[in-house]
Amino acid sequence: MRIKLLSFIILLLCFNLSSAQKDETLLTIEGEDVSTDEFLKLYNKNLDLVKDESQKQLDTYLELFVSYKLKLKEAERLGLNKDANYKREFENYKKQLTKNYLSDNKVTDALVKEAYDRMSYDIKASHILILEDPEEEDTLVAYNKLLDYRKTLSNKGYQGAKAKYHNGNSVLVEDLGYFSAFKMVYDFESVAYKTKPGEVSMPFKTDFGYHVVKVDEKRPSRGTATAAHIMVSLKQNDSTINPEERINQIYKKLEQGEAFDALAKQFSDDKSSARNGGKLRAFKSGQLSSTVFENAAFELDNEEISKPIKTKFGWHIIKLINKQPIQSFEELKPSLESQVKRDARSKLINSAMVNKLSKRYEIKKNPEAKVYFEPILKGAYFSGKFNLPKDYKSDTPVVTVNDSVYTNNDFLHHLKAKQRKYMRQQTTVKKVLETEFELFYEQSVLDFREKNLVNENKDFADVLQEYRDGLLLFALMEKEIWNKASKDSIGLKKYYDANKVKYQWEDRIDVTIATTNNAVDAEKIMPIIRRNDSLSLLKSEIKNNGFDKKVILTTGIFEKSSLKLPSELEFKIGTSKIYNHNDGFHVFKIHDVIEAREKTLKEARGSVVNDYQNQIEEEWLASLRKKFKVEVNNKVLKRLKTKINN
Repeated sequence: MRIKLLSFIILLLCFNLSSAQKDETLLTIEGEDVSTDEFLKLYNKNLDLVKDESQKQLDTYLELFVSYKLKLKEAERLGLNKDANYKREFENYKKQLTKNYLSDNKVTDALVKEAYDRMSYDIKASHILILEDPEEEDTLVAYNKLLDYRKTLSNKGYQGAKAKYHNGNSVLVEDLGYFSAFKMVYDFESVAYKTKPGEVSMPFKTDFGYHVVKVDEKRPSRGTATAAHIMVSLKQNDSTINPEERINQIYKKLEQGEAFDALAKQFSDDKSSARNGGKLRAFKSGQLSSTVFENAAFELDNEEISKPIKTKFGWHIIKLINKQPIQSFEELKPSLESQVKRDARSKLINSAMVNKLSKRYEIKKNPEAKVYFEPILKGAYFSGKFNLPKDYKSDTPVVTVNDSVYTNNDFLHHLKAKQRKYMRQQTTVKKVLETEFELFYEQSVLDFREKNLVNENKDFADVLQEYRDGLLLFALMEKEIWNKASKDSIGLKKYYDANKVKYQWEDRIDVTIATTNNAVDAEKIMPIIRRNDSLSLLKSEIKNNGFDKKVILTTGIFEKSSLKLPSELEFKIGTSKIYNHNDGFHVFKIHDVIEAREKTLKEARGSVVNDYQNQIEEEWLASLRKKFKVEVNNKVLKRLKTKINN
C-alpha cells in the first residue's frame, strides 16, 4: 500500500497545481473560481508527458482538470482532510520538506566540498591541550601558556613537549596519528588542515579547551582496505606456546598451500574475526589502533599475504582482500551532505541562514534575559533543577521576530532541554547562558522562518499543496474506488459475467525450454531432452554430460504471443527442432497443448478488478458532476484556445 501511495503522489506532483495569482476566471466549481493561469500551468507542464494525443486537445484536457478538481471537492466534503492518518502523513512530509528550505544551500555545498577535499588527504599530527577550567574567566591565561608550550612543541617535538608538560589531568600532550575529515571536532580539524606540515598552529579553542597542533605530515588518502588476519596473542594461557614460533608454524602451512581462512578459524586468537576466516571490517588510515598493522596492510597488493609482523597485541599474518581508492565526489556527495548536517558544521549552516534572515526580518534580542536567568540556574542547574522565583516573569520577551515573541518561558524550556548535556560537563552558569542564549536566538529565528515558510516561499507552498492534494486524492480513491472494486465480490462477478468475452486465453503450451548460445551445443542436448520427460532427470543428465554451465532450462505455460516463443513454433506435443530466437538457440520440449478459451474470474481477476474500477470511477465522476455545480466561461475558453493555437 505504501508503494501505491508513493507512486500516486509522484504522478500527482507532475501536475504542479499551485495557488497561482488571479487571472481571468476560466471556470467556477461550487462558486470557487479557477483561473486560466492555474489551468495553463497544469496544461503546459503536462503537455509533453501525455502520450494520448486526444488528451492534448484543450477540451479533453479541461474535462480531466474538472474531474481532478471535483475529486478534491468531494474529499473535503467527506472530511478526509481531517482524518488523523492523513494529518500525520502530511505533517511528516512537511517536516522533511521544510529541512530543505531552512538551510543555506551555498554554505552546505561549500562545506560538503571542503569535507571531500579534506578526505582526500590524511593528516599526521600531535597536539597540546589545556583542558578548560570552568572557574577561569580570563582566557588569556591559557592562551599565554600555550604560546610557551608552542615553542617547545615546535623545537623539541612531541616527545620533548610530552616529557615537559603532560600531566594527564589539566594538560594533555598526545600523538594523534593519522586522521581525516570527520575524525576530529570540526574546529580542530579546520586548524589542522590549514597548518602546513612541520609547522605548529597558533593557540585555538574547542569545546574541550585550548590547543596548539603540530602537523607532521600530509599525504594523499590511501583509500579503504579490506583485510583478513591470523593473530597469535602475546598473552597465552598455555605457557608452552611461544607466540613467535606459533605464527611461523602457521606461516609455513600457508606456504605449503593450506587455505588462509581455514587456518584463521583454527588458530587465530582474534575470535571476533576468526569465525569469518579472519576477515576484518574495511578500514581507512587512522581507524585502527595499530599503525604497524595498518601500514603493513596498505603495503600489500590485492590477495597478497604478508610475512608475520608484530604489534603491541601480538603476531599477525595479514591477507589483503582488496584496496579501494576514495570514491568520486559525486558518489560520496549524498553521504557527505548527511554527515555535514549531523556534524558541528551544521552550526555554520544555521548561522549562515540566520544571518541572511536577520537582514529580512525585524529582530530584537533582550540580553537582560541572561542576567535574569543567572540566579535561576545558579546552584541548581547542574543537578537537574531550577530556582524559579515566586514572581517568575514567564511572558517577558527574550527574542522578537517581526510579530512573533519568544518569551522567558520559551527560553526556560530550551534550557531544560539542554540540561542533561551540561550535567556531564565542568563549566559555569554564565558560560551556559552565553552559549544557549545565542543558540536560542538562532532557533527562534529559524522557528519563525519554518512557521511562515508557506507565505514566504512560493516553491515550498506549491510543492506542499501538491502533496496535500495527492494525499487527499489517494485517500478518496482508496475509499470510493479501489477498495470497492476489490472487495465487492458480487459486483465484480456481475461485471465479469457481462464482459467475459474480453478475457481470453490464447493457445498455450506447457513447455520446458533449453537455451544455449550456439547451434552445436543445441544439437548435442537434443537427444537428452527427447528422452527425459522428468525435469529432475533432465537436469541430472545435462549436468552429468557437462552441459550444466552451457544450458539454461526454463519451464512454464506460455501463450502463443509470448516473447519467449518464436512466432513460427509449431504447437505439437514432443521435442521441437532447434530455433534461433532472441539471439539464442532453443529446443522446446512441449508436454501439453492447451487450446484457447475464456479465462475464469480467478485467472483474470487482476484485469477484471482494473476494468471494474474504471467503470465505478466513470459512474462516480458522473455523480460528482451532478452534485457540484460546474460553470465554464466559454468566452474565456474561446480566447484561451486562440492563444494556444497561435
